[in-house]
Amino acid sequence: MACLTARALRKSYGDHEVIAGIDLDLKPGECFGLLGPNGAGKTTTLRLCLGLTDPDSGTISMFGMPVPRAAREARTRVGVVSQIDNLDPDFTVRENLLVYGRYFGMSDARIEERIPALLEFAGLESRAGDNIKTLSGGMKRRLTLARALINDPDLIFLDEPTTGLDPQARHLIWERLRQLLAQGKTIFLTTHFMDEAERLCHRLAIIDRGRMIAGGSPRELIAAHIEPQVVEVFGDGVQAWANAHGASLSERCEKTGETVFCYARDVEPLMRDLERRPELRYLRRPANLEDVFLRLTGRDLRD
Repeated sequence: MACLTARALRKSYGDHEVIAGIDLDLKPGECFGLLGPNGAGKTTTLRLCLGLTDPDSGTISMFGMPVPRAAREARTRVGVVSQIDNLDPDFTVRENLLVYGRYFGMSDARIEERIPALLEFAGLESRAGDNIKTLSGGMKRRLTLARALINDPDLIFLDEPTTGLDPQARHLIWERLRQLLAQGKTIFLTTHFMDEAERLCHRLAIIDRGRMIAGGSPRELIAAHIEPQVVEVFGDGVQAWANAHGASLSERCEKTGETVFCYARDVEPLMRDLERRPELRYLRRPANLEDVFLRLTGRDLRD
């Protein structure tokens, strides 16, 4: 049975339809990713699924319980990591875990029993008595994740969990998330980092303007929506070269800033041409999830 099922979800604010008929199914033990540009409806979808916002229409079931009617009961089996750290700055690391556990009706003895393992999970064993204000951004993010596990949840909602972190902190968070998946936890992830989604997610859905526009595993999405090879070309005269040669040497060319992206199934003719042009620089790589995302949602900036 699915941990979370949503059917025909719709939500509007005034005349603006934020969610326009989304369907979701989360399988136990998987990491499911929800991708989309700013304003696509990702956070609203999470809030609907958690019962924090009422849908205008559609149905949601979490662990077989109807949401939002039984959302409070369903959330006892859920952990949430929001976009912004909401740790209590007046408490120590340990006190943040203790107080949060009480929200779930857990006894202090049970919370104290779980705290050592959670501190180890977050790599904060030596910082248990430290005030939150003394922690780095990466430490706060790890503590927020550990706090979301205080009730030993079956389903964990992660809303852009690594935004603002340096590469080392991001990789550590990824390692911790893989540990949770190995324990059989289910993860619902929203992210703007395509490499993060590609590394962690078993299945993905891409939404734009409140509608689901593609879904499948990262590998399936790449195979279905993009040519397998990409050559990024930049340098003096790149636009003139693209107009004269790029389109004929590849299936598709797109210009963003000072870079021309050439997509092809066979890049050898393109590479032979570029090798004769010392004024141009280039990078050859396999297509990835970011290429799919940009093709489906566009390259224009969203605010």
